[in-house]
Amino acid sequence: MSQKNRDGKGRARDRMREEREREKAAERRMRSLKVGGTAAAILAVAGVIGVLAANSGGTSNEGPPAEPITVGESAAPATLAVYEDFRCPACGQFENGFRDVIHELTDAGKLKVDYHLVTIIDGNLRGQGSTNAANAAQCANDQGKFSPYHDVLFENQPAEADDAFADKDLLIDLAGQVDGLDNETFRTCVADGTHDEWAQRSNADFMNSGFNATPTILLNGENLYGNTSEPLTPDTLRNKVNQLVSSSS
Repeated sequence: MSQKNRDGKGRARDRMREEREREKAAERRMRSLKVGGTAAAILAVAGVIGVLAANSGGTSNEGPPAEPITVGESAAPATLAVYEDFRCPACGQFENGFRDVIHELTDAGKLKVDYHLVTIIDGNLRGQGSTNAANAAQCANDQGKFSPYHDVLFENQPAEADDAFADKDLLIDLAGQVDGLDNETFRTCVADGTHDEWAQRSNADFMNSGFNATPTILLNGENLYGNTSEPLTPDTLRNKVNQLVSSSS
């Protein structure tokens, strides 16, 4: 066999070996995704990416259910239940798309919103940002500032894998964007994790609820979000709420 032929066969063997290594690497990545419980699992429905609940640190719930944070008049004819995680990019998409219409409807007394704060990404990707942000949001709620602070957190939401909200100093700095919130009481509440146990119970309630992705959006108990046959838009939400208002009058 000539040297040229030997070199050609050697190069062919090298290419085959490299191809096998690439295939093995792809198989390892696929096994990692399956075994890892979808560290950043996604659900693509109607153009919305939802974060699936997986490996979120257990579902035990010691103590009574966690009361949601409520915005709007208690007598409003329509109630929107929102299950969301401050680290969840799909929750940020929902908030950025529906924020104005939700404020419009709550300000008009037509809609009450119950916010159930979830911490599944702390479990999926590890970290503390979901919990710390939920605690800080409840600290803001203690002072009647939940709604504007909630909006500030989503407007400044980091990338999903960036556990920036684990930094309590950042959460305190963001409070400076809400009039009257950056005070000693709020800072102490955030630093001490005053509502961490409430955030853990809120997450456990979600994990035991049968829902499996954030955001989960219910209007008077009807699951609206992620329906491919009838995608929810700000206009359809407004129309549905107005229908409930009309039927209640």
